[in-house]
Amino acid sequence: MRAGLIQLSVSDDPAANLPVTLDLIRKAHAGGAGFILTPEVTNCLSSDRVHQHAVLRHESDDPTLAALRAEAARLGIWLLIGSLGLLTGDADGRFANRSFLIGPDGGIAARYDKIHMFDVNVSETEQYRESSGYRPGDRAVLAQTPFGAIGLSVCYDVRFPQLYRRLAQAGATILTVPAAFNDTTGAAHWESLLRARAIENGCFVLAPAQCGSHASHNGRPRRTHGHSLAVAPWGEVLADGGSDPGVTLVDLDLDAVRKARARVPSLTHDRPFEGP
Repeated sequence: MRAGLIQLSVSDDPAANLPVTLDLIRKAHAGGAGFILTPEVTNCLSSDRVHQHAVLRHESDDPTLAALRAEAARLGIWLLIGSLGLLTGDADGRFANRSFLIGPDGGIAARYDKIHMFDVNVSETEQYRESSGYRPGDRAVLAQTPFGAIGLSVCYDVRFPQLYRRLAQAGATILTVPAAFNDTTGAAHWESLLRARAIENGCFVLAPAQCGSHASHNGRPRRTHGHSLAVAPWGEVLADGGSDPGVTLVDLDLDAVRKARARVPSLTHDRPFEGP
């Protein structure tokens, strides 16, 4: 099975981002990919909550979602929309950071709302409070496809291994980690975290990423790490998307999951314990 990881450098303008995303999806399909994945916040990357309220839409009328569903149907592909920022009906006005798995008929096969919010102090001058604008999800999602079960996650989730173990023990053979990973923490931790999640669960990990400096109408532009990665169940990095927008193609031998788990069957070795 050939997968295509789409690496983007989106702005805070969903209408401008959509044609770029569609073009790269078409290039991935032309390269033979039957499963194509885009990064977190494919439609809009912004920390300006007022601007987000102006440009984001509800799921039912989001033009990016509609266009990508139509394109998946036209091409006959499985498409993971890494996530979209979406309006919700929440009383506090917070958005959803929602990942979608789209089937080759254009239907929504699965939805997942990012569970873990990026509320961190990277440095004295760089702080993030994702939970101020986005409401966290509360449900793990496993989706069935003809090529295997896919466990969905988004970005900061990767630091919480219990989520991935639950997904793997429920049958996941592929874990998706679309991201807009901070460039500082990405340089230090991105590859190590993704390889760890692959190794400890005997799963493929597919992680399409945002990259570079993101144009913004207001405030300081965000920078993200890039380096979309595909990692094998034994921990090898199969493909690295580098630092620029583009398409990374990778062939997955799904029998590698069985082989890795047969060599180290740690998913069946959990033991109860007490303390601390």
